[in-house]
Amino acid sequence: MSTEDDPRPPSRDDQVAALRPVYQADLADGLDRFFEPRRESCPWCGSARLVPRLRTRDLIQHKPGTFVLDRCEDCRHTFQNPRLSPAGLEFYYRDFYDGLGEKQLGNTFAARTKMYEQRARSLLAHAPAPKNWLDVGTGHGHFCESARTVYPDTAFDGLDFTDGAELAERAGRVERGYRGSFPELAADLAGHYDVVSMFHYLEHSTEPERELAAAHTAVRPGGHLLIEVPDPDSRYSRLLGRWWLPWLQPQHLHFVPVENLRRRLTELGFTVVAEQHAEPHDPVDLLAGTWLALDTVAPRDNLPWLPKPPTGSARALRAAVLIAGIPALVLGTLLDRFAVKPLSHRLGVSNAYRLVARRD
Repeated sequence: MSTEDDPRPPSRDDQVAALRPVYQADLADGLDRFFEPRRESCPWCGSARLVPRLRTRDLIQHKPGTFVLDRCEDCRHTFQNPRLSPAGLEFYYRDFYDGLGEKQLGNTFAARTKMYEQRARSLLAHAPAPKNWLDVGTGHGHFCESARTVYPDTAFDGLDFTDGAELAERAGRVERGYRGSFPELAADLAGHYDVVSMFHYLEHSTEPERELAAAHTAVRPGGHLLIEVPDPDSRYSRLLGRWWLPWLQPQHLHFVPVENLRRRLTELGFTVVAEQHAEPHDPVDLLAGTWLALDTVAPRDNLPWLPKPPTGSARALRAAVLIAGIPALVLGTLLDRFAVKPLSHRLGVSNAYRLVARRD
């Protein structure tokens, strides 16, 4: 562990040991306070015709809890039910994008430059030279940094409910970083932006329709809204079940079918000018599904929300399971990138869709 005379940062095991009492105190009273009451109607259309679609656990962080996704039989909207409460959102997000998970996630996002540039280019045909752009759910601003290579004369701002937007501003990835709720900040941003983007943000929102209304407020007339979200109609969502990465429970609260989103944007005063399925597909489904399965079978790593660290034999068993799974991981990677990706839309397995909408 670091001291005043030793500037080295604490090891991960030291960080986990320091966090364990905090997490154990959070869990001492059970999990009920982390969930709101169960809904009896669809949050999108109000229908009471709900059926269970998925029951799963936290397959990424392995925090305790069981999570249920219900599907509306009328509008086909899928949503977490019961939904996480504010206390639950804080608990399950903690140490994912920040703290213990900050370095790993930051490296992952920073390495996706080509994907970010492709997202930015999807708007070129509709807005070749926007003056300014607000990226909502910007994280640490890596998309804005990459998009600047496509739009060198555009001023990029970022908004996030974590301190990521402030970190992005300090790092120079965005000109202005807003921290807070988009619906609450939208009035101050009214009609200010040529472009507002939401890349894999809407599914995290407790009330996606308020986010869409906020976007309509922030985009100036004639400007554009760019949205990318997981596609709940992907065949992989059924074939892979709980091992389909975009379910990402418990963080993803809403899964909106594309026709629902198109209709709501039209009602708000947008015209959808482009719909893409093949382009936003991220070729990781089989690799990620294999990893999630191996990581679930193998004993857990040292995590502060577990009551004690794993023993030496448990660590050895985990290493053995993961090594044995390497051929499956390699095969999944090859299939994802070279067999499935070129045919993803034709096969109906695209894991995301993207809409470009112009404010009328």
